[in-house]
Amino acid sequence: MSPLLESLTAGLDALAQGDAAGLGEVRRAALAQALEAGVPSQRRERWKYTSLRALERRSFAASRALPELDAAALALPDGPRLVFANGRYCAALSRTAGLPEGVSLRPLSRALGEDAPQALAFLARRFETRDDVFAQLNAALAEEGAVLRVDAGVRVDAPLHLVFLGAPAQGDVAWALRHRIELGEGAHLKVVEHHLAAAPHAGLCNALAQIQLEPRAELCHVRIQSDAAGATHFLRTDTALAEASNYRRLDLELGAALSRHELNVGLLGHGARLHANGVLLGDGRRHLDTRLGIEHAARDTSCLLEWRGLGAQRARAVFHGGILIQAGADGTDARLSNKNLLLSADAEIDTQPVLEIHADEVQAAHGATVGSLDETALFYLRSRGIPAAQAHRMLTAAFCREVLEVADGPLREAAEAALDLRLESLA
Repeated sequence: MSPLLESLTAGLDALAQGDAAGLGEVRRAALAQALEAGVPSQRRERWKYTSLRALERRSFAASRALPELDAAALALPDGPRLVFANGRYCAALSRTAGLPEGVSLRPLSRALGEDAPQALAFLARRFETRDDVFAQLNAALAEEGAVLRVDAGVRVDAPLHLVFLGAPAQGDVAWALRHRIELGEGAHLKVVEHHLAAAPHAGLCNALAQIQLEPRAELCHVRIQSDAAGATHFLRTDTALAEASNYRRLDLELGAALSRHELNVGLLGHGARLHANGVLLGDGRRHLDTRLGIEHAARDTSCLLEWRGLGAQRARAVFHGGILIQAGADGTDARLSNKNLLLSADAEIDTQPVLEIHADEVQAAHGATVGSLDETALFYLRSRGIPAAQAHRMLTAAFCREVLEVADGPLREAAEAALDLRLESLA
């Protein structure tokens, strides 16, 4: 067994909360699957461009205590929020009072003690393939996360915030988070995820989010990952869209040494809609890996996917955009665009758009490009007295901002501020 798996699984027997909720058998079965599969190698197609050889030689202690935090130095968002630090719920920094009626926002640790077994059924989901190792480890080890439920017909205009802080600890620590977001029929909600570094650290976060939108529900979801330069992130998001539901999402991958996000969306109901955009910003020796798996399983569904990638210095960005249109999903409109800029001769960007169609009467298009900044545009800006570094920053900012339109109001403002701050460091 690799040092990584040995260290991650050492504390399974200590998860008393999971056993109290009747999850002991589920956890042990998931762990057995993960250990049998082992850490994915590049011989597996879904991990072909992401090497975990260095990671599997590392050992992590389980995060069991809140780190010391300077609340005054943290730029936490205003409004309702749940705050977690090194995977532990931080009640002192969270704000859940005053939520609208029909909205429940709690840490998973509280839900485990308060909810009926049927409300926690999502925790019993099994992940069967050998490529699902980190999802299996999450099913075995997660004891904390965010549980957000909105009742049918409830509209929440102010965004809710989920804040995940990484901080130094005694040695390298790892944590697993399990999130659940449920919107009832006709509900409307805005959510912002913030993945931040309270201070430089080299922790490992393994998170799994499950999202369920009932008919005619609408969710606008912004995720900003700007963790420390030494951090490691694995995130999987599984979303199910019912009839006429609408999911708008923006992902900004701006931090961490190694990050991988798998976004899986099933458009299961007639007329379901997905608009998911993102930015991968790689610099230094960072490795970013995003994998989309979009499945159209019902008639008259639509997805619009617009992603931008930037590679600077010796960074590597990997993007896989997969769209599957099942038999019977007639009337589907599916479009994917992935455009990338190489800002350094030593950077690398790998992009793989995939479109698989098993239905008639569909509209579908996909494409990907990798290039460099337009020399004519650079010359134009320089000829008007703009310094080279500022000209590069202006063009890269304009390139990335095209995809931010999926969010509006305060959500877009938060995304723009985070993106502009990171682009400053590329100059």
